[in-house]
Amino acid sequence: MLNRAGHLVTVYERADRIGGLMMYGVPNMKCDKMDVVGRRVQLLTDEGIAFVTNTAVGKDITIKELRGSNDALLLSTGSTIPRDLPIDGRKLKGIHFAMEFLTKNTSAVLSKDDSNKINVSGKKVIVIGGGDTGNDCIGTSMRHGATSVVNFELLPQPPAERAPDNPWPQWPRIFRIDYGHQEVEAKHGKDPREYCVLSKKFIDDGNGNVCGIDTVKVEWTKGENGRFKMNEVPGSEKRFDCDFCFLAMGFIGPEKEVNAELKLDLDGRSNFKADDQTYATSEKGVFVAGDCRRGQSLVVWAIAEGRGAAASINKHLAPPGQTFDF
Repeated sequence: MLNRAGHLVTVYERADRIGGLMMYGVPNMKCDKMDVVGRRVQLLTDEGIAFVTNTAVGKDITIKELRGSNDALLLSTGSTIPRDLPIDGRKLKGIHFAMEFLTKNTSAVLSKDDSNKINVSGKKVIVIGGGDTGNDCIGTSMRHGATSVVNFELLPQPPAERAPDNPWPQWPRIFRIDYGHQEVEAKHGKDPREYCVLSKKFIDDGNGNVCGIDTVKVEWTKGENGRFKMNEVPGSEKRFDCDFCFLAMGFIGPEKEVNAELKLDLDGRSNFKADDQTYATSEKGVFVAGDCRRGQSLVVWAIAEGRGAAASINKHLAPPGQTFDF
């Protein structure tokens, strides 16, 4: 949109390919990288947008350099710091963050080189955490040929219909079956999800590899203040075998390197703070949009915020008393 309004636009990307989460975070079976993402990137390139890959802002190029050669900056770095699980045995081999697994898998598909791929063929897999990312780990593991896939959910199974405390227009917190769950059930005869499971300890096989997880069941009760409290259920301890474990428990904010020079104000969730209407930050001429502003969310929200931020930047760049066509 900014390019079409007459501005010169340069996009810096830390990865080796343009597309962000749509390129490496979303598996190929959900979004074809060449026919969908690649085609769109080529259209933007043909329109005159400059793309610079393998360049991490704050590491490979400084904010000072960018501000010196541009009239405005838009940060759309995503929410990329994964939530960890700091329990005993966390450093064992075979335990990976979900995005590491998914990124390396997509890279192998695109490059046709499996040498760096995390291969779970013939292995037992446990995915900790639900949501789209956890489901993508399940579906990818099934395509590798994992012998078993189990998915731990800390919360109870959602109801089939909206609960009284979940009215419209809130997002409906109801039970859903995604493609990964369907594929596991079709192959192994059971939905992979285990609800109200708390992971307590990763088990060492004696050679520094994970071979299982000790767990306990939990129950949730609502206290007088209306908040839910988690309690372990005595006698519910259980060990699950696994060769690989993928942590898909969400993200806690954007990487900090890009803000080391800017020192933008942050919100209560450590995201870059910006005005909801203009996407302007505490630093004049710097705007933010997408997951780095609102926290991990949907691609459609990132697209909407990108368009809103572009309109705001266009207005910011207009000479006094003038407006650019947009």
